[in-house]
Amino acid sequence: MKRNAIALLGAVVLVLGPTLAGCSEVSAPISASLSSSVAKTYKNCTELNKKYPHGVGKKGAKDKVRGSTKPVTNFTVSTALYNANKKSDRDKDGVACEKR
Repeated sequence: MKRNAIALLGAVVLVLGPTLAGCSEVSAPISASLSSSVAKTYKNCTELNKKYPHGVGKKGAKDKVRGSTKPVTNFTVSTALYNANKKSDRDKDGVACEKR
């Protein structure tokens, strides 16, 4: 009887071991991705520019300018952060609070 119990326990570990190990590995990245996907919303451009001096833009954005003014190209690229602060993009070019 003792031998059968040990064999049964070994079979349970072989079957459930990978499943249980996989569960703990899956839960860590999910919680990490949830906490990193929350972007801070700033009250205005003055507050945003303290942390991001040249503004924040979404991927693929280009600063829209008039005349001979050179566009800002060194803004921080973060679509999540841009979406959280979209209200601060006055010219709707995909870059919020752009500043030289």
